[in-house]
Amino acid sequence: MFYKDERLALFIDGSNLYAAAKALGFDIDYKLLRQEFMRRGKLLRAFYYTALLENDDYSPIRPLVDWLHYNGFTMVTKPAKEYTDSQGRRKVKGNMDIELTVNAMELAPRVDHIVLFSGDGDFRPLVESLQRQGVRVSVVSTIRSQPPMIADELRRQADNFIELDELREVIGRPPREPRVIEREDLPQASGQ
Repeated sequence: MFYKDERLALFIDGSNLYAAAKALGFDIDYKLLRQEFMRRGKLLRAFYYTALLENDDYSPIRPLVDWLHYNGFTMVTKPAKEYTDSQGRRKVKGNMDIELTVNAMELAPRVDHIVLFSGDGDFRPLVESLQRQGVRVSVVSTIRSQPPMIADELRRQADNFIELDELREVIGRPPREPRVIEREDLPQASGQ
């Protein structure tokens, strides 16, 4: 439930939202996402949180981070930590929970409604605290994936749960059509 005159802020846990959308089989169009929530209320801020690998020459998430930064999102990033687990596998760790929580608590006196794009149960105490301050909290994630991407305790704490799959038609990027190569597009062998 949204009200046209309420002040909104979006808090997007980038890796969590990406995993939920991937589990549902679609990509998010962040321009459409921002427009959808501007339509639902007075959007004050849209935060996007992600960890980045610093030492890689090319990070697959860098183009998205740059695009979001130039298109109205407040980017919150930090270097990801790389380590090797006990089986010798290379792992990357980049938890943004603290940064998201601090920003949400700082903004709480200036907003009426926070939309949290995450299913991480660690955010339940944050949601409870925001509610005590009079802020309504909607959580966007999915229960339609196997396993569900939202922790039950977070879903129960939220004022409103928004099923990500139900936003697919509004914020989903259309699937890319496979390019069909026409015969005239093919290079011709000499002598024909």
